[in-house]
Amino acid sequence: MRSLLVAALTVGVASAQTVDFDRQIHPLLAARCHSCHSQEKRSGGLSLRTLKDLMDGGRSGALVRPGNGAGSLLIQRVSGETNPRMPLGSEALAAGDVAVIRKWIDEGARATPTSAAARPKWEAPLALTKPRVPASAWTKPVDRFVGSYLAKRRIADPGVVSDALFVRRASLDLQGLLPNRELVRSFTADTAPNKRERLVTKLLNSPQYAEHWISFWNDLLRNDEGVSYFSENASRKSISQWLFHALDADLPYDRMVASLLNPVTVNDPEGFLIGVNWRGTVNASQTPYMQAAQNTAQIFLGINLKCNSCHDSFISRWKLKDAYALASYFSPEPKLQLFRCDTAQDQYTEAGFLYPELSHKPLSASLADRRAAAVATFLDPRNGRLARTLVNRIWERMLGRGLVELPDEMDGEPWNPELLDWLAADFVESNYDIRRLIGQIASSRAYQMPTVARKERPTGEYVFRGPEVRRITAEQFADAIGTITGDWHSYRPATALTGNYGREWHIKAGNLTRALGRPIRDQVYSARETDATTLQALELVNGEALTHWLERGAKRLTGQLPPAAVAAFDRPYVVKNGPIAFDVDVSNAKRIWLVVSDTGSYSPEKVEAVWRQPEVNALTPSNPSGLREGEGAGIHVKTPSVVSYDIAGKGFTRLKGEVALENTEITSDINPQIRFFLFTDEPNMEQLTAVDPKAPLVAPKPLRTDAEIIDRIFWTALGRAPSLAERKIAAAALEHKPEGVADLLWAVMMKPEFQLIY
Repeated sequence: MRSLLVAALTVGVASAQTVDFDRQIHPLLAARCHSCHSQEKRSGGLSLRTLKDLMDGGRSGALVRPGNGAGSLLIQRVSGETNPRMPLGSEALAAGDVAVIRKWIDEGARATPTSAAARPKWEAPLALTKPRVPASAWTKPVDRFVGSYLAKRRIADPGVVSDALFVRRASLDLQGLLPNRELVRSFTADTAPNKRERLVTKLLNSPQYAEHWISFWNDLLRNDEGVSYFSENASRKSISQWLFHALDADLPYDRMVASLLNPVTVNDPEGFLIGVNWRGTVNASQTPYMQAAQNTAQIFLGINLKCNSCHDSFISRWKLKDAYALASYFSPEPKLQLFRCDTAQDQYTEAGFLYPELSHKPLSASLADRRAAAVATFLDPRNGRLARTLVNRIWERMLGRGLVELPDEMDGEPWNPELLDWLAADFVESNYDIRRLIGQIASSRAYQMPTVARKERPTGEYVFRGPEVRRITAEQFADAIGTITGDWHSYRPATALTGNYGREWHIKAGNLTRALGRPIRDQVYSARETDATTLQALELVNGEALTHWLERGAKRLTGQLPPAAVAAFDRPYVVKNGPIAFDVDVSNAKRIWLVVSDTGSYSPEKVEAVWRQPEVNALTPSNPSGLREGEGAGIHVKTPSVVSYDIAGKGFTRLKGEVALENTEITSDINPQIRFFLFTDEPNMEQLTAVDPKAPLVAPKPLRTDAEIIDRIFWTALGRAPSLAERKIAAAALEHKPEGVADLLWAVMMKPEFQLIY
């Protein structure tokens, strides 16, 4: 009756003047709809508590289309044109009530009778069409979209950054490396009008391109180095080799997606679908195939399925059955039983896509055919989300903020929808060429504009004014140390006898790179945390890893770093092969070091190692670090461990024995991956294995004078010469070598000018 009273009081007024939302619409919705659609109880993901809630809509999309009452879902529901009629299970709204709501929408769904018409809710289209490039004084298509955007908002052209800033920005973004002094000087001296485009092409065509961008893809595809996970179903498998070759060879994105979703050859990245299984079956929403559904939707479509893998989502349109249907493409059985909050439902689903109109039916119920159907569905030409999502990720990576703000929520409104669609359509037309897409963005004026301060959550509508200031990544920070000093970390495959110097992505993450933002990659990381943290500050100021590396780098830079000792015994341990014998000549040694190193065990602290046989038992340690209590003959050690023995004058000529694991009964649970070393000279714990001397970059010649050292550090780290004041302070620091060199390196690397990309 209350709704009838409202209608009786308002219909006459509404027919003569603009409908008032607060007086005529809100009371009606409160009376008839809030029991199911309040901010506390959002049936269908929809709240009707406020005007904003009404305009945001729910899981079914936009509820109100301002100016189009007949086309609005709200009218279609309350009138019964679309089932189910609303209010559900209650008396239908009176015709007069529906007429008032329709009139309010036709008038523009205004907040007040004198307000401007409401802005329609953005609805992300599925299909992809290439918009017409707008007229602009700028030349490149990307710039013409941006120029038109700025002109409409009466924003003056901000210009572009200096050559010095551009060469540093482009080098870090395209190769992940600091430009050397010669490149900065030659580029700034070049007067050719197209020199920036030529630089972009040169940087992208270098092998260093893949060495840098693989970190972006490792984050996205949850692939890591030096990590071993164990689960009851499968161990995590690396796809690094395939991924690096795919990037280096410019494998088109659609072919990358096809290989990831349906690995059929021996060289395909089987580890992607297996890798999502590393946690095993934690609960019904985390089964291997449910993880596959969640990850593929997030990575390739910018859709979050985590909530609705357990129950119908409260915040999006996606339902439990949608997640299970997508998971059915990857599950062992073709039909999956639904579990709601870990409770079995009497409901089953077959393979199906989130957008049913794109679903490709498998040729058979076999897993191979279902995976093939998944590829056909994801790559369907009508699926514009695939290209849009990657384009948005690349834009966000290079300019600090995506065209759509949240890269994993592609239903959000882009600040320039036409630019996003043009770039995505052009990307498809260019055979999904990722390197070309990156070059297209790097060559644009939008990328070359001066940076603006980053805002965590802008108030009001976002307005693009230029790229955001960004922090260099953990890998870029580490690679910068190698670039400046010539001292790179080394890595080795678990079963290889020799190692290689490499860029930081090859190296297992440590305390420093974790603090600087390198993720664990136990889930999809589409964007890294970049805010400064207390842990980061502690690692940069007092961390042992950075301190030790800069000390080594200072010695390397000045030619004072001695060569690393070579192990007299070096063997990777493979459980199934059992103990390994050793027989080492120690006749000229005064001391020996027994080293056990972890190379990627799931739980190394549980691995119990032993050096055994009578010759080993005769040793008395001078440094007992790493020893533990053990039964029987041998030296029982922790993992990792270093035990040192003074054998001078003891009469030893040869040392014989064997190495083994003691706790073999639990090796299947901890997946041990360790390596045994015996040294007769003090080992370098960062380079236990012999390493190929080839480095990622040509190492600088040892520097002798203070001026050479200062210029090398400033020009490489900052891309400029030091000021007179900086040179004076630096010279004072260098009075104490090599400690002063390490201090100068640290001081320069702590400058915002080094750590930020402007």
